[in-house]
Amino acid sequence: MVHLTDITGLLGVASATAGLLPGPAAKLSKSRRTTLFVSTLLLMLIPFGDISLAGYVRGATGDLSITTLVLVWVALFRPPAFQAGHRFAPLLLIAAAALFLYPLALGIGMFDPYRLGYGELPLLATLLFVALYAWFWSHTLIALCIALAMLAWAVGWYESANLWDYLLDPFVSVYALAALAKHSVKSLRRQGKSRRPQTPG
Repeated sequence: MVHLTDITGLLGVASATAGLLPGPAAKLSKSRRTTLFVSTLLLMLIPFGDISLAGYVRGATGDLSITTLVLVWVALFRPPAFQAGHRFAPLLLIAAAALFLYPLALGIGMFDPYRLGYGELPLLATLLFVALYAWFWSHTLIALCIALAMLAWAVGWYESANLWDYLLDPFVSVYALAALAKHSVKSLRRQGKSRRPQTPG
């Protein structure tokens, strides 16, 4: 019997994997990017033997977080509400959460924040405050990721009962840290160039 979590897990992995392919084809029209995405998505879901390509990937990665899936779909279809401004705020928040969660959860220190994901009030209250604050300041993407992750957790969308697994996964964490590092390096280079004395002509 196929469970709902299996269907959504496979769709999530398939959509995220397909979402990696249109990146090099960013200059294509929106309709062609959509066609490429849908074709790859269907290919990922076609069974080869007893399991699909998405099934093999899911076996290695597990279910991706709701945050990852939201970012993938927003990057692919670029809704107007998410095109202007506030591009780095979600990455900053993801990176900060990852740096807070993973080192402590792996045993660095006496506190394990992963335990808060089992419905502890401090994490729920913090997320509600961050979502409302983000919504008030028009950081719609942050509010959407948090709201959808909490909703999926509340209805038991995934097999995991821990809210952190809906909010974060290692892949989106590494991506956020790498993107911020790349942006910081570019900013430092630009500042270095602007401070160089101009050679008289």
